Amino acid sequence: MTELLLEIFSEEIPARMQKQAAVDLARLVGEALKANGIEAKALETAVGPRRLVLAADGLPKAQPDTTEERKGPQVGAPDQAIQGFLRAAGLASLAQAEQREMPKGTFYFAVTKKPGRPTAAVVKDIIEAALPQLPWPKSMRWAENSTRWVRPIHGIVCVLDGKVVPVAFAGVSAAATTRGHRFLAPGFIAVKNFADYKAQLKKAYVLVDAAERSTIIARDLAKLAAAEGLSVKDDQGLLAEVTGLVEWPVPLLGTIDAAFMDVPAEVLTSAMRKHQKYFSLTTKQGKLANRFGVIANMTTKDGGKAIIAGNEKVLRARLSDAKFFWDQDKKRTLDSRLPKLEERVFQAKLGTMRAKVDRIAALAVYLAKPVGAAPESAKRAAVLSKADLSSDMVGEFPDLQGIMGRYYALNAGESADVANAIAEHYSPLGPNDSCPTAPVSIAVSLADKIDSLTGFFAINEKPTGSKDPYALRRAALGVIRIILENKLRLPLLATFEYALGSYEDIVQGIDRERIADDVLDFFTDRLKAHLREKGVRHDLASAVFALGDEDDLVCLIARIEALAAFIASDDGANLLVAYRRAANIVRIEEKKDDKSYKGDVAAADLGAAEGADLLNAIGAAEAALGPALSRENFTAAMGALACLRRPVDAFFDKVKVNAEEPVQREARLKLLSRIEAAMNRLADFSKIEG
Repeated sequence: MTELLLEIFSEEIPARMQKQAAVDLARLVGEALKANGIEAKALETAVGPRRLVLAADGLPKAQPDTTEERKGPQVGAPDQAIQGFLRAAGLASLAQAEQREMPKGTFYFAVTKKPGRPTAAVVKDIIEAALPQLPWPKSMRWAENSTRWVRPIHGIVCVLDGKVVPVAFAGVSAAATTRGHRFLAPGFIAVKNFADYKAQLKKAYVLVDAAERSTIIARDLAKLAAAEGLSVKDDQGLLAEVTGLVEWPVPLLGTIDAAFMDVPAEVLTSAMRKHQKYFSLTTKQGKLANRFGVIANMTTKDGGKAIIAGNEKVLRARLSDAKFFWDQDKKRTLDSRLPKLEERVFQAKLGTMRAKVDRIAALAVYLAKPVGAAPESAKRAAVLSKADLSSDMVGEFPDLQGIMGRYYALNAGESADVANAIAEHYSPLGPNDSCPTAPVSIAVSLADKIDSLTGFFAINEKPTGSKDPYALRRAALGVIRIILENKLRLPLLATFEYALGSYEDIVQGIDRERIADDVLDFFTDRLKAHLREKGVRHDLASAVFALGDEDDLVCLIARIEALAAFIASDDGANLLVAYRRAANIVRIEEKKDDKSYKGDVAAADLGAAEGADLLNAIGAAEAALGPALSRENFTAAMGALACLRRPVDAFFDKVKVNAEEPVQREARLKLLSRIEAAMNRLADFSKIEG
C-alpha cells in the first residue's frame, strides 16, 4: 500500500474559503480514485492561509488487472465474418480465440487481459483533472497564465511513496519540496510523506492542522486573559477566521486607551472585530475590559512587545473615528433624523424608509393589545426604530443599527422600553439569536417583519427556489419564533389583511384577502420547516395543517403535541390502523358504487349489536369533541377518540361491512364514514405515516 501527498502552495487563500476548499478537494480526488479502482483507505485534508493539502493513504501499487470479452461469430460462420471478428478483437488467428458452448451453438470469444496502470500514472491524471474543477466562490488569473485559481500558485508538492508524481497545473510542475513560514523559515523543505511533511513544517513554524491552530489560539488566549482576571468573549466566527489567517499563532494582549472606554462597548467590540480581527475581553461582571487579544503570526525576540505596540497604535486611530462619531451623534435627537429617512429608499415599489416607518407604527399599535404592550410606547418605538440609520456611527458600522438607536434614545430621555425596542426590533436575526420578550419590543419586531412580508408579497416579490433576496424566509421564521416562544395568541390572517391595508395607496388593485392567504401559506411552509428542525414529525404537522382553518400558531402547536402523544399510545396507534381500514373501505366502495356514504345512520339498519355499540361510542365521542375543541383542550379531545378503540376493534372483528342485505351494507359504510369524519375534526389522519 502507498501514500499520496498533495500540497498546493499559493498566496493567501481567504479564510472563509479554506474549509470548503478542503472538502471539495477530498471529494473530487476521492471519487476519482474510487472510480479508477484505487480507492484510498483513508483521506485526510489540511488547509491554511498558504496551502491546501490532501493525503491519501492505503492506495494500491496499481489498478487491478481487467479482462474484456468480445463475443464473435458461430463456429463454422463464413470466413468474411470470422476475419472481421479477428480484426475487431485484435487477434492474429482463431487459435487465440476461445470456443464456448452456448444455447444456440458454439461461438468464438476473444478474451483480452488488460494490466492495470501504475497508481502514479492514474494519480497524475486524476489530480490534473480535479484541480481545475475546484468550485472557488471567486477566482483569478495572474501573469500570463490562463488558468483560474483562488490566488496565484507558487508550488505543488505531489509525492507517491516518496517519489514525485509529475503533476503540472497553472504553469507549475510538482516537486518534493515545500516552504515554511514566510518570515521565520522561508527556505525550501524536502518532504517524503504526510507525517514527515507535518513534522518538517512544524520545525519551520507552520502548523498544518487548522484544528490545532484553533485550539492554540483559544487555549493560550484564555490563559493570558485569566492571568489578569478576565475572560475572552466567545466568538466562534472570529476564531475560525483568525485560524485561517495565521500559520504559527501567537496570542498577545493589548490595551485599549482609557480615553475610548466611555464609547459604547458594542462600538469598541465591532471596531476591533470587523477591522482588526481582535478578540474582546470581559471582566467577571461581564463588562468590556480595557484589554484586547491579538493573534500574531510569528514569534519575536522581544516577546511581542513591538507587535502589541503597533496594534495599539492602529487601534487608537480606528477608535478615534468611532469616538468622534459617538460624540457628534449624541448632539442630535433621533426625531431630528427622521426627515433623512425620506431620502432612503426601502424598495423602489414600496416607497421610502420613512413610509415604512409609518406603516410599522400603525401596525405596532394594532399589535399592541394582543401582545400586551402600551400602544403609545409601541408607536413611539416604531417611529424611532430606523432613525439611527442616518447616524455617522451606523454609517461606519452597519452591524450596530438598532443598538446605536437604543443609546441615542436613552441619551435623549426616551423610556427604557422604547429604547430597548429600537435595539431589539431586528431580532431574531438567525436561529441562534434570541427573540425579544418585552411587549413593546415584540410589537415593533413583529410589525417590522410582517410589513416586509406583506409588502413584498403584494408586489409579487416572493422567494423562489433557493433565491430569497429580501430575506423573507428569515423574517417569517422570526415571526414564528417570536409568537411561539412568547406564546402569543395572534390571528395571523387578520393581521396580514390589516398590514396590507397600508399598501392600498401604493399597490393598485390590491387583493388583500388573496395576498393574506398567500402569506399564510408561506408561513405554513416555514412553520413545517421550523418544526422539522425541532424534531417534530413532518407527517403529524401535515395532518394538523391539512385542516386549513387555523392561523393561531400556539393553538396549532398544542394540537400537534396532543396528536403526537395520542399516536404514541397503544390506543392511538391501534385506532390509526382502524381509521385507515375504515377510510380505505369507504373510498373503494364509494368509487365502485359512484356515490357518497356520508350521512345519518339508524342503529336498527346496522343489523349487529357491535354496530350499534360503535354508533353509540361515536356519538359519545362527537359529543365530547365539541366542548374539548372549543376549550382547546386537545388532550381531552384525543382522549374522547381513544374511547373508540375497543368498539371499533369489536366491529371489525365480528361484523362484515359488505353485507348481503343492501340496507345493512349502506348503514355499515356510513358508520365507517362517521369514524373518519369524527377523527378528522382533530387532524387529517390520512396524512399520518407508519
